[in-house]
Amino acid sequence: MGKIIALANQKGGVGKTTTAINLAANLALMGKKILLVDADPQANATSGLGFDIKNEGIYECIIGKRKASEVILHSEDVKRLSVLPSSINLVGADAELATLDNGHFLMKRVLDEVKDEFDYIFIDCSPSLGYTTANALVASDSVLIPVQCGYFALEGLGKLLGTIKMVKSKLNPALEIEGFVMTMYSRSRLANQVTMEVKEHFKQLTYDTIISRSVRLDEAPSHGIPVILHDASSSGSKCYMELAKEFLKRNRKKK
Repeated sequence: MGKIIALANQKGGVGKTTTAINLAANLALMGKKILLVDADPQANATSGLGFDIKNEGIYECIIGKRKASEVILHSEDVKRLSVLPSSINLVGADAELATLDNGHFLMKRVLDEVKDEFDYIFIDCSPSLGYTTANALVASDSVLIPVQCGYFALEGLGKLLGTIKMVKSKLNPALEIEGFVMTMYSRSRLANQVTMEVKEHFKQLTYDTIISRSVRLDEAPSHGIPVILHDASSSGSKCYMELAKEFLKRNRKKK
């Protein structure tokens, strides 16, 4: 049975989708069967892996028009990597889900049908704490939180952690925090200070691997491929390979 991990942070521009794409791709290249669910109406995870954002996907599954198995796409560039795409249609999901019976559990219903087919399922959440993100948290076993190494890094984290606590207490008692990943690191006093603060506050939940800023990381989505296929020797590629290794090591310890 596959483990489902939501990547969430309501603050935009923290490297969440970049982490979702490259962690998923590296784990697939390491032999794991991976599904990346794009739950953001901007559909950057979908386009960042070279898929058309006009395809039917998670929105059609949530409203019951399609089953996940009917719309999942398989990467030609990365074996064992599949994507449940998003589109602009998802922008209306927050309002629609709020009116439906059991509206918090619809994404869980969609993913429960396919979770046995994958080792890990990653959900790239939108930068908000609306109904769609709550759906992703209800469907997930854990939450991986990318944190930018910048001045406002901790701003809003309290609100996200409050949402996770609420979902855990009322909707998904098994939900845990997978960890915090420091992203967009540059060698500066501020970045080092922020990283130290996060490690001091969240201790062992903070990943040792830190994702550095990289031009190649920014370029790769425009080519529709993960950074390891764009430039395997780049610092960004090496960071995400180390993150994938640490992710597997941590999950082996939990079993």
